[in-house]
Amino acid sequence: MVYPHIVTAADPLQSTIRLEELFSVLAEQGADAAALVNSKLYGVLPFWDACKKAGIHGVLGLSVPVDFDGAALPVVLYAQNNTGYQMLLKLTSALSTRDVEAIPQKWLAAYQEGLICVIPDNVAWVLTDRSEALGMLSRLFGERLVASIERPGGTVQETEEAFIEFCSTFALKFMASHECRYMKQEDAFAYEVARSIGGGFKLSDPERPKPEHSAAFVPTQAQLSEWFSDHPEWLEQSRALLMDCRVSIPLNRQLLPKYPVREGSNKSELIRTLCLKGLEERVGKLAQSYSDRLDYELGVISTMGYIDYFLIVSDFMAYARNKGILTGPGRGSSAGSLVAFALRITDVDPLAHGLLFERFLNPERVTLPDIDIDFADHRRHEVVEYVAKKYGALQTAQIITFGTLSTKAVARDTARVFGFEAEELDKISKLIPSRPGITLREALRESKALEDWIIGNESRERWFKTALKLEGLPRNSSIHAAGVILSPGPLVDYVPIEKGNDDIFITQWPMQELEAIGLLKMDFLGLRNLTILENMAHMLKRDRHTTIDYRSLTLDDKETYALLAKGDTAGIFQLESPGMRRALMLIKPSAFGDIVAVNALYRPGPMEFIPLYARRKHGEEAVSYIHPVLEPILSETYGVIVYQEQIMKIAAEMAGFSLGEADLLRRAVSKKNRQILDEERQHFIGGATANGYTAKEAGDVYDLIVRFADYGFPKSHAVAYSMISYQLAYMKAHYPVQFYAALLSNSRGNNEKTAQFMREMKERGIELAAPCIANSRYGFSSEEQQVRTGLSAVKGVPGTAVKAILAARKDGPFQSLFNIAERISAVHFTRKAFEPLIKAGALDALGKDRAVLLASLDSAIKHAELVKPNEDPGLFDDMGSSFMKPKYTKAEPMPDGLKLDFEKEALGFYLSTHPVEREKEQRNKAYTALNDLPKKKDRERVEVLGMVEDVRRIRTKKGDAMAFVTLQDETGVAAVTLFPKEYAQYNEMLDKDALLEIQGTAETRQGKTTIICKTIL
Repeated sequence: MVYPHIVTAADPLQSTIRLEELFSVLAEQGADAAALVNSKLYGVLPFWDACKKAGIHGVLGLSVPVDFDGAALPVVLYAQNNTGYQMLLKLTSALSTRDVEAIPQKWLAAYQEGLICVIPDNVAWVLTDRSEALGMLSRLFGERLVASIERPGGTVQETEEAFIEFCSTFALKFMASHECRYMKQEDAFAYEVARSIGGGFKLSDPERPKPEHSAAFVPTQAQLSEWFSDHPEWLEQSRALLMDCRVSIPLNRQLLPKYPVREGSNKSELIRTLCLKGLEERVGKLAQSYSDRLDYELGVISTMGYIDYFLIVSDFMAYARNKGILTGPGRGSSAGSLVAFALRITDVDPLAHGLLFERFLNPERVTLPDIDIDFADHRRHEVVEYVAKKYGALQTAQIITFGTLSTKAVARDTARVFGFEAEELDKISKLIPSRPGITLREALRESKALEDWIIGNESRERWFKTALKLEGLPRNSSIHAAGVILSPGPLVDYVPIEKGNDDIFITQWPMQELEAIGLLKMDFLGLRNLTILENMAHMLKRDRHTTIDYRSLTLDDKETYALLAKGDTAGIFQLESPGMRRALMLIKPSAFGDIVAVNALYRPGPMEFIPLYARRKHGEEAVSYIHPVLEPILSETYGVIVYQEQIMKIAAEMAGFSLGEADLLRRAVSKKNRQILDEERQHFIGGATANGYTAKEAGDVYDLIVRFADYGFPKSHAVAYSMISYQLAYMKAHYPVQFYAALLSNSRGNNEKTAQFMREMKERGIELAAPCIANSRYGFSSEEQQVRTGLSAVKGVPGTAVKAILAARKDGPFQSLFNIAERISAVHFTRKAFEPLIKAGALDALGKDRAVLLASLDSAIKHAELVKPNEDPGLFDDMGSSFMKPKYTKAEPMPDGLKLDFEKEALGFYLSTHPVEREKEQRNKAYTALNDLPKKKDRERVEVLGMVEDVRRIRTKKGDAMAFVTLQDETGVAAVTLFPKEYAQYNEMLDKDALLEIQGTAETRQGKTTIICKTIL
């Protein structure tokens, strides 16, 4: 029993066959062999692995069109041996990277070795005389050319007789085949829907391509035997062909790239020289501890064969530095390597911070090194392009990822194919809970409303059953956000590739499969916070002629620690959540180690030790250790195990473990496997007693390790990321104008963040200036002691228009609205671009009232269309600004209230004066500022004035109506609760943008302060 043609769901929306379902059926049928035949080499390794586990002979095939004089004729190619497998890699890659619809004959001739070519009984082979094509294949493949007959569902196809006659003239052997694209006959409809999702068709669309037949299910042995009962020899031929295909895919090799050096150069000497030079520059004269650590690390790196890898990473990091691309100080365990520090791959000195190399590369557990690099996110692509150029486009690729039909996506996509209306699609989105990881079955169980909506409606019931069958299937492919592959030779020798972006290929296999065959993945990550830091540095250099090198900041700046101790951390990487701010205010960091510790502790689980750490740091509680041996290791964290490295050091110090063994212990105990825990206990106690400790002492310490194994965080990662936190905190403490300008640019579109930064600026006396046609840049920028709003911050203005304005401004200041129109052309001078700019106050510098500018906009647009309709040189360009200048249209000055409303519309916030602030001045009465509420005592009476931002009305369990109101004033926002009694009294006043004076009490719960409303005036 063999299956010659299985298409799996790994080929997105070409099949609904999942491997787990398939192999249980194949095993049940006693299948001897199965062939994967997708349209690309997607899903090869998972299929191969499933075959091995099931004891089924796996065969690799590829369904491809071949170009015969402009006609694309289908063939199936099977890899007969490893050479054939190599040919499949090259053929699918060639077809997927070149602009061709079908394989040219010369390619097939070049890559035919080791392949069996099967002609399927497709109608395309008999529609017209294909003798020339078949003759060419016959000459090319000889005995390796076979014809296949399909009888889907037992039906003999109309073309079978003609096909047999045609193939017999070339004396071809015949085999029985059957294309499987879904598991059971009743899955045919779900498969049709999947194809329609992929093609963007509705079921009712007359243009929708129909499947060739409706019997592409996985047949039983009895069914196949019955279908071909008149030609059992065809079944035998299928078996013989598949069993003749013997491929072994080599796994777990070390396919590491090579660093290019001059012939005869010794890479061991080269890396040592570079490391010594780097350390001399970074730490000065080397102490013995540095020399010893360097020798040890280089020995391990050399033995594992990773020298080239370190040189390559060092090379592209040097490129980034030379190009002024900001890189992160390190990420993950690589910060524990002195070699990485010496080569400027990281900026963390592992000896100064007590970091362990074995947490990164363990000589007792050979794994590929994993150096992840952070780059300023807007320039990451430059480094990837450099690598592709230097190491060769054929040896560099980004990594494919497959998007799946997630719960909401599959429900909506299937509903679209069914032709559901827009309201029904919205209803589906609302009825399915938005919890991550939820399935359709869970959604049906949890949502009574969803069940009621489906049950009893035949169309919806069928929709839901179909969506269930498609849920989780691959839908499309995209590019992994960070991963880049470098191979030692042409990629197509190891992995199939396809066309990507920016002339960089992508692999047809995802990350896990690439690692399984031994290719090295490097992560080039874009980190937004590095872009923010880079932006701040640019502003400082431009505005204050001050150059800042983040790598050379001292880690003992008093102002920075004072800012952190106050919890003043909005905009600071990893430290800005309310809980983290409370933790900082509790710990009051006074040294860099405190930032590292709080970053490591602020996670579910270890979070409970933050108060203990704080009490011990401030001397409110004595630091105790269950054994004196722990003191030198745990004193930095006041006796609390915070880091994985501490666990490793304890095992090395007490039980005599090598640091490699200690890393294995750390990994083992974190898995909480009872058997492993017991084995490691004996190992640990045995080592400790041999070192002179008692079994009880050793047992107590081992229990402590087990307790904290889950809590331990890699200190190397915490140190590296804490450096970014520190750098941002330093900038906020010393250069707040540049800090807020960069943060506001980054928060564009996030009203909550923008409002928060604006409030803080106000408290610090930093003014936010309006956008200005004369002074604004693209994003927010710094000017003396104020932040200038960027032109791109104005809603609805196209980025192309902003760029055109900035480019034109280089030739001199704008004289008038009409002058702008004729200089940037009618292409960019449009109502869409300029109405919001006028409303935001960006054209106030022209000296005209905003009402006049709005009234004159139409004539300025007409002026642009006449004088400069496009960006080409115009007829009137040389006549200067004196020619045909229209006049401004007269208009009454714009009232202040309207001005404010327009500002809010165009910017998303009030810039001149907040309406609440103006109202407070008019009422001349003292109110509690909303951002001062957290300072109030619990149940203290407050009186506030604010504008309604949002109202959420609900019913209590008793059925009474109540409301939660979001209120804003010029200082911030606050939540107001109206219980049923007050709600009944004041409900009609709760309109959006209504100005309300509310009296009530401040109530603080879990760190959040709410106003309990008593009266509204």
